[in-house]
Amino acid sequence: MIVGIAGKIAAGKTTVAKLLEERGFCRISCSEPLIDILTGNTKDYSWVPEVEFKGEPTRENLIELGRILKEKYGEDVLIRLAVDKLRHCKNIAIDGVRSIGESEKIKEMGGMLIYVEARPEIRFERLRRRNADKDKTIETLEDLLRFDEWEEKLYQTSKLKEIADFVIVNEGSIEELREKLYKILRL
Repeated sequence: MIVGIAGKIAAGKTTVAKLLEERGFCRISCSEPLIDILTGNTKDYSWVPEVEFKGEPTRENLIELGRILKEKYGEDVLIRLAVDKLRHCKNIAIDGVRSIGESEKIKEMGGMLIYVEARPEIRFERLRRRNADKDKTIETLEDLLRFDEWEEKLYQTSKLKEIADFVIVNEGSIEELREKLYKILRL
């Protein structure tokens, strides 16, 4: 089974993927193949796209490399790479699905899409708590809302919610999230 997980920044996509990992799923992020390509860590892939792009694996470089790969190899390239890397796994949780093409590929492969959402105020508090380097440019709630607008223009994330097989509101505890997730997946 392949489960794609979409949602806005800090909605809980990675937490959902980790909960699935607890149940035996192999977990991968859509950004992982991008990081692997930038760092040359491609030994686990049966194929590696050729690309003329170098740089550190910053959020900006990952977005640019993703754009280049999608133009050259198709909108679903990151899903194909993620599944290829984990080709020996029976169940795969793909964190960070960002586009219609990616979600369509997951469904074409017999998988499903879960959209995770939470109010901006809750997501901003999560960003502050996790204090990740990649989030340093989001210092205020207004910054987060601007990032949401930019991401919507770039990826049309609201359309992912419309085509998702399930939508999970993640505004409570991890236990509540686990219960919602396992109920919809019958785990």
